[in-house]
Amino acid sequence: MAKVKTSIPFTGTAEQEAKLKEVIAAEKDVPGALMPVLQKAQEIYGYLPIEVQTMIAEGLNIPLEEVYGVSTFYTQFALNPKGKYKISVCLGTACYVKGSQAIHDKIAEILGIEEGGCTADGRFSLESCRCVGACGLAPVMMINDDVYGRLTPDMVKGILDKYN
Repeated sequence: MAKVKTSIPFTGTAEQEAKLKEVIAAEKDVPGALMPVLQKAQEIYGYLPIEVQTMIAEGLNIPLEEVYGVSTFYTQFALNPKGKYKISVCLGTACYVKGSQAIHDKIAEILGIEEGGCTADGRFSLESCRCVGACGLAPVMMINDDVYGRLTPDMVKGILDKYN
């Protein structure tokens, strides 16, 4: 299976677009409006695809490059959709030295996605983090709020199957 960031097409609704336009209209003349508009846009859509960034750029009358630059600079913003089940693999020092990269690679292989990607059905998304505070259980991954520790690559498929 080919690895892709996302193969989920943008499916914004007219209702979401109307909400975004309200936000833009309310903030349009406020200095420094870009950050609050991006935050509210992400609340509305769940992420900031290029279509949303374009609406924001046009609505605030600023270059798309500026919107994209801010969207990619701050880690609070996501350019790709998140899955129903958000997988986060700890790549912090304790986990990394105990093999968490192999866990991450196995998940990517099984799901056919890469770091930051989401499966085509919207079920799973994959990202790494630096520490979940469970170093004694290294290597660790989380699926939403469920923590899995002392992992080996052979355990990954069985864990993922619980979410199908």
